[in-house]
Amino acid sequence: MRIIELILDEEAAVNGGVNAISIVEHPAIESDFIALSAQHEVKFEQINAEKRLLLGAALIPNKTIYRSNGEDEYYVYFASETIRKASELFFKVGNQAESTLEHMMKINGLTVVESWIVEDTEKDKSAFYSMKMPVGTWMVAIKVDNEDIWQNYVKTGKVKGFSIEGYFSEKTYLQAVKRQFEDDDVLKDIMNEEREFLLGKIKAIVKRDARTKSGKRTELESFADYPDAVKNNAKRGIELNEKINNRCATQVGKIRAQQLANGEPISVETIQRMYSYLSRAEEYYVEGDTESCGTISYLLWGGLSAKRWSESKLKEIGKL
Repeated sequence: MRIIELILDEEAAVNGGVNAISIVEHPAIESDFIALSAQHEVKFEQINAEKRLLLGAALIPNKTIYRSNGEDEYYVYFASETIRKASELFFKVGNQAESTLEHMMKINGLTVVESWIVEDTEKDKSAFYSMKMPVGTWMVAIKVDNEDIWQNYVKTGKVKGFSIEGYFSEKTYLQAVKRQFEDDDVLKDIMNEEREFLLGKIKAIVKRDARTKSGKRTELESFADYPDAVKNNAKRGIELNEKINNRCATQVGKIRAQQLANGEPISVETIQRMYSYLSRAEEYYVEGDTESCGTISYLLWGGLSAKRWSESKLKEIGKL
């Protein structure tokens, strides 16, 4: 399945980037907002009226978002740099009062009154409300002065999160990897492993499409029975990478970590690549060195637990 990075280019900037924020029942970034009232805030005087603020994430960096246009299925994601630019442009063009309901109907009386980028997961304001957001997340607080929206949608739970509307351009997965290779020469051997994986995926897709057009069916088998230790290693790798501004690993490794951390099924081809990659990259892993790209990259792919599981699974299905 294609993975596309959405970016802000000159044309997108002219059109405003993020044009509006929609309140929806099922946010694409899978992160609900919190409806805040006066009782959630420390005050020096008693407040009786509801504050009517919605606090939540507008965009989360490197979060893969499933998309389908009826003919094609793919994932999109936003890099931290793009999110920061989009949040700044949103205010520069004066779109803070632009809101819609479920991307279908323009609504009045909703205004973005606070906006910031998460710089520290532990000290950020979002953490106070038990919303653990990764570094680079665009957080917003929206004031709801629309009585109907507040009473019939927010208080009833019909809407649960934010979803942005706007103009972005596409950058293919291969371009994103190429850019990072050009910018960072740290641990090129590890990066080359990930690049080979990507090229292998592209070739596999081409072959699969060719077989499909010829009338031959292609069976794709996937597995999600890897142990919790694999998920925990991936989560640990994500956390360590966030602390150093996500400078380690290519987008391949980062997205692989998100899949493992979320317990998503992975294909046999991915398992083969996982075993090959982890077997070769093990020498770069230094336990206790939480800033080493070798350590972080190894954890992003599931670490030693993933190596053992992938080896066992390949033997089980007769691929090793």
